[in-house]
Amino acid sequence: MFSLYGLSGQNFRGTLEQLTALPGVTSLRHARGIAQEGEEPAPVFITRLEGGASGGHAGDDEAIENYRATLNQEQQRDPVCHAYQIMTREVFTLRPELLATAAWRVLLGQAVRQAPVLDANHNVIGLVTERDLLTTFNLERKQTRNPLAHHVGDVMISPVICAEPETDIRRIARAMVELDLPCMPVVNDNRVLLGLVSRGDILRAVIADPPLSLWV
Repeated sequence: MFSLYGLSGQNFRGTLEQLTALPGVTSLRHARGIAQEGEEPAPVFITRLEGGASGGHAGDDEAIENYRATLNQEQQRDPVCHAYQIMTREVFTLRPELLATAAWRVLLGQAVRQAPVLDANHNVIGLVTERDLLTTFNLERKQTRNPLAHHVGDVMISPVICAEPETDIRRIARAMVELDLPCMPVVNDNRVLLGLVSRGDILRAVIADPPLSLWV
């Protein structure tokens, strides 16, 4: 499940399909998988064998059984599939009254590209990204105005899309791609920030679990 949190609190809670149908939530990019879940083709060698192909070499049966045993071992492992299993728990946050220039220096100092924004009650109300800050500074330069007048609350993304701890990471990945999101805060029912799922977190999960089959 996904939620929208802003200055007025929770504005929405529902599925990814309901989220993308909301006015103002625009799909900027679309990705199409090679195969849907459950439609992955079987290994070519086993498919030929089960189809009654002949002409195999000595030792093929043993190799096939070893391969099948390996596949069974991988299928028995519990795959990482929820936000709480891959999220970064130590999350750097910002306050809305912080100056935009100070926020920029803080992000650089922490070596992060985005940070959730919390109100005085430590509830999530927005998200600030490196790209948003740079865009603001560039626009201000063109208009010959002082960027120091801006605070985090002026440039943050709000409302911000958040995920629940049990949200499937494949759904999170789809939302991030289709809605062009750099990351997604993870919050509980009380709007308490639990962690942050970034694209890097998802890539590390894909690499590490489940293990990749390297049989040819």
